[in-house]
Amino acid sequence: MYVKICGLSEPEHVATAVEAGADAIGFVMTKSPRRITPERAAELAALVPPHVLTVGVFRGEDPQTVREAALASGVRAVQLHGKHPHGDFTALKDLGVRLIRAVDAQADLRCGAYDEDLLIVDAPHAGSGQPWDWAAVRGRPSGQWMLAGGLAPGNVAEAVAAAEPWGVDVSSGVETAPGKKDSDLIRAFLKAVRDLDA
Repeated sequence: MYVKICGLSEPEHVATAVEAGADAIGFVMTKSPRRITPERAAELAALVPPHVLTVGVFRGEDPQTVREAALASGVRAVQLHGKHPHGDFTALKDLGVRLIRAVDAQADLRCGAYDEDLLIVDAPHAGSGQPWDWAAVRGRPSGQWMLAGGLAPGNVAEAVAAAEPWGVDVSSGVETAPGKKDSDLIRAFLKAVRDLDA
């Protein structure tokens, strides 16, 4: 099971996620309680070994803004969240990074439909931290896709059983308050997922 820990802003939490076995780490560079600058993302990305994917998360920014932030931060993937047109992905193809499309369950759920490499299927209200009807998407997404939205250490096993995703993506579920990550919760989440793989 592929695991992405998103919205990290502190070196200790990046280190915890890497040590605990995260496959990808997300840095939010768009309007959010978790927002950091491309310069801060670069500092944090430098702490991440090559086998862990670093992801810059954007929502609504134009491709040129995304390009500049991605280059400044040195992330190895770009995530476009929400209603980005196909052209936004096409415009970023030459960056040489992996592209991730994050949408709700009403969107086209074929991974690759917008030339992206990975797909995230999120809650209707992204960032709310509220669980939603994970089972409603079971069997619908194709390709490499991650389930997001309301996941936490205590419910990720239930969510995976309901939706059968290729991976999972967590942010608020490993926080004590909006934007405040917790190392114990990060470890607990990764252990809960790895126990499913056992």
